[in-house]
Amino acid sequence: MALSRLADVLWQERNLLELLLFKLEEEQLLLTTGSTRWLGHATREVEAVLEQIRTAELGRSAEAEAVAVMFGVEPGASLLELAQRAPEPWNELLRAHRDAFVTLTTEISQLADGNRELLAMSHRATQETLLSLQDNVRTYDGQGLTTPTASSAQLLDRSF
Repeated sequence: MALSRLADVLWQERNLLELLLFKLEEEQLLLTTGSTRWLGHATREVEAVLEQIRTAELGRSAEAEAVAVMFGVEPGASLLELAQRAPEPWNELLRAHRDAFVTLTTEISQLADGNRELLAMSHRATQETLLSLQDNVRTYDGQGLTTPTASSAQLLDRSF
């Protein structure tokens, strides 16, 4: 019974990790296309899935502890350790979940890093654009005082 409950929780967590991967890909699509209008919604959806994962992790931890006690293993045993102690077919099921978790977390980590990089690039581009629009950009002189930069060239149409 404890193995069945653990397997159910693992399926739930696995589905949530796949949903997180999907939401991160949505967020990346918005970032790469420049459609920032919906970026706030996408970010909130990612945060909501992360909260669900945290809750699922608590459930997994409790169920894994029950299985560890059943097998006489130390509390906090890894999923791999539990799989090594589990009878057929549970051992294969637990190994399959572990392998899926490793794959999903790697993909999630890579996608999240890519999204952070895209956000940073977008932020830098926005700052550079805003700086180019300012009329009186100031720089620092040798004494650390701010001084206005030389005014840029302006085109004067004398045909009027």
